[in-house]
Parts: sequence; C-alpha cells; structure tokens
Amino acid sequence: VIRSDSGLFKIVDIDLEMPPAPGQYTTLESLFSKVLTDLNHDQPVRKVQQPDVHEKLEQIIHRLTAMLEGTAFPIQVSLDDISGNSFITPSPTDTAKNYRREEYTRSHEQNVQLGLAGLDDDSTTTNGHTNGTNDASEEDPMAGVDIVDGEVYELPAECPACTSACTVNMKRVNIPHFKEVIVMATVCEACGYKTNEIKTGGAIPEKGRKITLIVRNQTDLSRDILKSETCELQSADLGLEVQPGTLGGRFTTVEGLLTQVRDQLRGQIFDIEGSDHQAHDTDTQSLAPGDSMDTSTRTRWNTFFDKLDRALNAEFEFTITLVDPLAGSFVQKNVDGDAEDPQITTEEYERTEEEEEELGISDMKVEGYEQDSDEEEKDDKDDEMPSLGDKLEKTII
Repeated sequence: VIRSDSGLFKIVDIDLEMPPAPGQYTTLESLFSKVLTDLNHDQPVRKVQQPDVHEKLEQIIHRLTAMLEGTAFPIQVSLDDISGNSFITPSPTDTAKNYRREEYTRSHEQNVQLGLAGLDDDSTTTNGHTNGTNDASEEDPMAGVDIVDGEVYELPAECPACTSACTVNMKRVNIPHFKEVIVMATVCEACGYKTNEIKTGGAIPEKGRKITLIVRNQTDLSRDILKSETCELQSADLGLEVQPGTLGGRFTTVEGLLTQVRDQLRGQIFDIEGSDHQAHDTDTQSLAPGDSMDTSTRTRWNTFFDKLDRALNAEFEFTITLVDPLAGSFVQKNVDGDAEDPQITTEEYERTEEEEEELGISDMKVEGYEQDSDEEEKDDKDDEMPSLGDKLEKTII
C-alpha cells in the first residue's frame, strides 16, 4: 500500500476510517495492526471514564483481531486520495469483484485543500471564464443554443489539475445504426492537462446489453468501438476484466481500447513513465527501484502483458465482451446495412439489484417528488440533535 498524506484509508466492513496522515509505504496487515494498537492504547482509561465508548470499541477491536488472524475474510477496504498519489497493488488474479479503481475530477474545494487553488479563485478570471461552481444567476452558456451534429461548441471550465480557466470542446456525433453521443475534450493551455470522454444520453433502457466480438485479424482490431462509462470490458481469452469507470467513456477502435488498457495497467504495475510501449521480456523488464514484487508475480504479469501484445498483433483469435447495464456501448459491424455480423453476438439481460443500486436507478422517482421534498424538509426541522451514541456508529481514528 502506498498512502500519501492526503489518502483516506477505510475498513468498510466496520465503517472505520484513518484520516490523512504522513505518507506511508506499507502493507494492509501493518495498517490493520496500527489501527488495533491505537484503539487498544487508551482502552483502560475509557473503561473507567467512558464505559459506553469502551464497549463499542471492544466490538471493533474484536473484529480487527479476527481480521489479522485470518478468520474474518472477506475484508473490504478502500483508499481515497484526492491527489491521486495513493495505490494498492493489484494481483494478477484480481477481478472486478475484488479490486476496483476509479478516477474522478476534483472539486474546487478539494483543489483548495491541496493548495492548487485559493479560496477566492472561483471568481471570474481574466479570460472571462469562471472557476469553481457557477453562480445561479449566471447565464447558461448553452441556453437557447440549437445543438447541431458535427458542430463544435466551447464551454468555460476549470482545469482539475491546476484550476486555471480552460475550455471544454463538445461535439454531438451520430453513430450509424446506434444513436447520438456527445464527444467532450479538454486541453489546459496552462499545465498541458488533457482528457477526452464520450457521454451517451437518452432514456434509461429497461434491460442491459451484452455484446461479444470475435477478433480474428487486423480488420477486426480496426473496428470502431464505443465503451460507455458504465460498461465493463471482459475477455476470458486474455484473462482481462476492466470494471466500469476505469477508463471513462471511450470512442476508439478495438486496438486503441486494448492499447489504452495495456499502457495504463503496465504503468501502474511497473511504474513506466509515458504511454509509449517498448518490447520486453522477463529478463529485460525491470520493476521500479525498491519494488517488493516477488519473481513469480513479476513473471505472471509479464506473461499477461506478452499475451496482450500478441493479441494486439492479431496473432491468435480471441473474444471481448462489453457488459453495459445501460446499453450505451457499441461495436461496429463489418457487414452492409442491417445484416447480422456472424462475429458479433448481442443479448439483452435483466439488471441485477446491485447494478440498479450502483446506477441510482432503484432510488429514482419521477412522480410525486415535489411532495416528498416538502415532507423531508419538514422532517429535518423536527429532528433532534444526534446523541453521543449515534455519533459513535461511525468510528474515526
């Protein structure tokens, strides 16, 4: 575990957080041991002065002890770092079910916390753009604009890296035999930060969609592919799973998508700077200085990357599957018109309760929400201040 001074480590199973502290290069076991030591330290005093607190912490201590002894698996932990400089080493056998990595854009308040922006930086800049959140009285730059396919529109924004004023270029594109999508690209002239993403729109479909493509040659690698931000990429032949949110929305080719996956993952595992790929083998590819990865794990990672490289050269046949609960992903057909492509299989499926929960669909209400809002506001006024016992439901060290 690499935990920077802005990393927030959390043991999800017991809702216990370790707030930001000096940077660490350690293991999960060591973090658990430190939490246990800190909790045990003042327990004798608490037993006399705060018996209720002592009893609640004893339950947590018991759970932590079981975790360290290996009798409380599985254990779920999270590491949230607004600077993006914390990391938990993945295993070659990890899947989307037990290892997830998500990137997000920092808010203005988080940039202020990191010292990247000042408290007064969300006022209008010299370029006429605004930083931070816009005032409600400001005019919507897209108000009254009739969006036309193929036309590029510019929106003022704040760079998430340096907080300087920048521009988001937006373009609506109509993908044949699919639907309209929004292509968004940002380039900051101040720091060079750049990003591009695809946003799909429209009504939420009743079912999710699973698309399977058989890749046999270079022509198949050149097919256009749209992977939405809610789509999971799978390939049993390559031993690959890319969970939703990892790459955001992407409109590229099959080769381009797999290349992005390879470069990002290799950069995280081997600490390779830059996105240019270089040939390697188990003898020449070295890990970052000081990395503690053992030889067998290194060999397994190199074997995985070698196979992925051979797939990108179309040296063998393999399949990729896009699983999208919002049916917002697409793979180009290599046949004319509406004819069926024998290499593409499409099927619809019922979304699971977990998917509906993660997407916020289960809590979505489109009728009567005005009345519910008024009732919630009334209830909030009647609520009493929480007691000490309520506050202790979430223990923070």
